Amino acid sequence: MMESSGRKIIHVDMDAFFASVEQRDAPALRGKPVAVGHEAARGVVAAASYEARKFGVRSALPSVTALRRCPDLIFVPPRFAVYKEVSRQIHAIFAEYTDLIQPLSLDEAYLDVTANRRDLPTAWATAKEIRARILEETGLTASAGVSYNKFLAKLASDQRKPNGQFAVTPDMGAAWVETLPVSRFHGVGPVTAAKMRRLGIETGADLRDKPLEFLQANFGSSADWYFAIARGIDHRPVNPNRERKSSGSETTFDRDLTLDAEIEAGVLGQADDVWGWCERMQGFGRTVTVKVKYGDFQQITRSRSHSSVVDSRALLREASLMLIRSVLPTQRGIRLVGVTVSNFEHREPRTETLPLFDEAVV
Repeated sequence: MMESSGRKIIHVDMDAFFASVEQRDAPALRGKPVAVGHEAARGVVAAASYEARKFGVRSALPSVTALRRCPDLIFVPPRFAVYKEVSRQIHAIFAEYTDLIQPLSLDEAYLDVTANRRDLPTAWATAKEIRARILEETGLTASAGVSYNKFLAKLASDQRKPNGQFAVTPDMGAAWVETLPVSRFHGVGPVTAAKMRRLGIETGADLRDKPLEFLQANFGSSADWYFAIARGIDHRPVNPNRERKSSGSETTFDRDLTLDAEIEAGVLGQADDVWGWCERMQGFGRTVTVKVKYGDFQQITRSRSHSSVVDSRALLREASLMLIRSVLPTQRGIRLVGVTVSNFEHREPRTETLPLFDEAVV
């Protein structure tokens, strides 16, 4: 399970994580189609159980559409504090096997187990033991992919879901990639996959057949990545110190809003959510972006980069308010607003004294 780098990589992915936690904690939900989210007209599915997925219910699907596809769907409000605590349990298990852990989200991570801390004979045996420990300690199942690089390990973890694992060895890696649809490849989203199809690229084999010059002409800076993964090549290390590039929060209103005060209040609420993350993680950015989605689903963003980091709640509120006011007043109803901070630096936050806004505004 090694290439020239000698790496042994495991990608662990929890099975329908949010929904599985809800089914674990409420036995009456087991075996039934469950959606984590809100049933409201503007609600969106955050996660779906495997029973719901059989009906085409997926995350990010509008709740109304999900109910049309599965009339017996049971909605459960999300409990993010619970999911985070379970995630901490899972990562504590990972830490017993390696220090090289790169979380991708609450429910998935890369592990470099080359050093073999537990003296297990293979990376396959390590993945199997980790999955057994997760089941024993949390009551939840996980799937795993085992390979010699991150790209292949992530692909492999999806191969035998749920509650399975799959290995891609050096002698099969390149040939296996050729059999897969490019839509499964990390870094190939729906828009890129559609473009590839128009260019006659539907499988890994099709992608491998295209010369680098062709890929550069059609995909620009992403060409080198596509050229490499079509051959099963990925030299990225598991990076436990990978910094988050942005932090954002958004909300969908119960109805389309046109009143300035209501829209501004929504933006400031999202700014407060983002500031809570910045303060906890001591991550402070120079760029603030406000996202607006209108009732007709047209979406715009407004951004501003500052000369120094936005290092207080009041400054983030001020920046967010300035950006949203650039599109106000509006006669078009606004259904969603969001705030994102990016371009991070890490430093201590300033101590706030006087608020910048009158309480009537905020």
